[in-house]
Amino acid sequence: MRTLNISIKQRYLEAIKDGRKVQEFREIRPQNVKKYLQLDKDGFEIEDENANALPIVYDDILFTSKETGDTALVEVKDARCEIMLGENGQPIEYEYGGQLWVVERVVYDLGRIKNHTVKSRTE
Repeated sequence: MRTLNISIKQRYLEAIKDGRKVQEFREIRPQNVKKYLQLDKDGFEIEDENANALPIVYDDILFTSKETGDTALVEVKDARCEIMLGENGQPIEYEYGGQLWVVERVVYDLGRIKNHTVKSRTE
């Protein structure tokens, strides 16, 4: 079982627990690419037949509230990468560390909540 740990705001954690938030989006950046994407031995993204990056397959996401420390362990039903397009319909590009990067994100389709905890609060 592979679990991805993500910190989020309490209001989003509540929306996940209530079933109002059924997807989680994570922008891929040079600093986090190893956390979200499958890479080859040289550190380059592994792509499918349509040249879309392949996300790392996680079974669950452990969401932790930044404000309260509450958590929810949520099943991942599916994950896919999306390239972000500009107003001209072309991929948005930027340079970082002498390399050209395309703005993309991973979309996680969330399933059932396997477990959740509420940290005790003193009023």
